[in-house]
Amino acid sequence: MDTYIYTYASYEDELSLRALEMRSLFGFESQTSILESTIKVDPSRSPFMKERVGVIFKGESFQELLEKVSAFQTDETFKVLYVKTGSVEETFERRRAIEREVGLNIKGVGDLRQPQRLLAVMNIDGRWIFGDYVKSESVWFHHQQKPHHYSTALSTRVARAVVNIAIPNPTGIKAIDPCCGIGTVLVEALSMGIDMVGSDNNPIILAGTRENIAHFGYTTEVKYVDMRAITNHYDVAIIDLPYNLCSVISPEEQLEMLQSARRFADKVVVVTVEPIDEVLIKAGFEIADRAVAKKGVFTREVIVCR
Repeated sequence: MDTYIYTYASYEDELSLRALEMRSLFGFESQTSILESTIKVDPSRSPFMKERVGVIFKGESFQELLEKVSAFQTDETFKVLYVKTGSVEETFERRRAIEREVGLNIKGVGDLRQPQRLLAVMNIDGRWIFGDYVKSESVWFHHQQKPHHYSTALSTRVARAVVNIAIPNPTGIKAIDPCCGIGTVLVEALSMGIDMVGSDNNPIILAGTRENIAHFGYTTEVKYVDMRAITNHYDVAIIDLPYNLCSVISPEEQLEMLQSARRFADKVVVVTVEPIDEVLIKAGFEIADRAVAKKGVFTREVIVCR
């Protein structure tokens, strides 16, 4: 069975959200910046992943790894990268020497400028790994440059993590963001190839929502409709509950919204700035998991409900 090693980086106030994303994607969380799994995930999906190494060989020593690598052959031009893990500190000169030594043992043609294949070598607590390398692209970062913004919208980084938490495996999933606002969650989902539509009961912002989506070359349906009137059924709903001064909702309206979500979606991920457990339970949900997403003194809860 194939094994993949992922490296992570995040800020201190993102650790809770990162851990929930790990549990959603892989079924467990790592207490370090390294996660090893048989599940293959595109590292560009996560705002916290730095890279992925698809393991080809393992060695208990560097010499044992070199012996295994000497049997490796590739018809593609290649480059070897040393992946820093934090568990073993190597000097710059030593890292370059390791890359050269591994590269010289590969049967193939090296190309440092435009290689067809990237290969990695890494040391995790004395255990040596060699494999295919994929670097994460910060797709969420580019989505910050959208035409329209909304002061209380999720950051693109948090929105991307929330999408992964809600939809770890997009295959065959139909999803909805029924309080889509300016479309931050929609853009992140669509960029990952997820089948997600949006709706909102604020007609003023929807033109900006559609323009934001089109700006990045994506298309989806965005409707002006109150979520309590949604009749179609979805596998997943992501609900960033309204909370700004222009979107004040009563506890009764909040309950009605969540009851309607339970009706039209099998799984719901709720983002909220206020305690909402009692309302969720009253609406008939079971809380499966949760995390805190902080931004300075501002705190949101991300709650996975079934």
